Amino acid sequence: MATVTEDNPTTTTSPISTKRHGDVLIVLSNNPPVNALGAAVRQGLVAAIEEAETDDAVKAVVIACEGQTFFAGADITEFGKPPVMPWLPEVVDRIEACSKPVVAAIHGTALGVVSRLRLAVTIAWRSRQRNLALRK
Repeated sequence: MATVTEDNPTTTTSPISTKRHGDVLIVLSNNPPVNALGAAVRQGLVAAIEEAETDDAVKAVVIACEGQTFFAGADITEFGKPPVMPWLPEVVDRIEACSKPVVAAIHGTALGVVSRLRLAVTIAWRSRQRNLALRK
């Protein structure tokens, strides 16, 4: 999703993009190297779910990631800094409250906080080449 304003003619690119495949909204993360769930990703996910909710032509949502892995956990570059909204529990709540089915297309390594996201979706599809891990 690109943002251009009159005050700021430069384009900023979100790590989250959306595209339509028939009546399915594909939500795609491209946040190398590991698709960490940083603030821009969390904001983009909420915006994508809102896009799906407001478009009557969208019947379902698929959340997927480019690269070698699905969301691989928290963004460690944000550790020790003031929190930026939305927090992950708010994102999870928004996905879970979506009136349309949401599928997570999981591949690669999905660690830690991603388990919350996985539990929020209607269906979690996992490729054969994936690892899921939780903290003790």
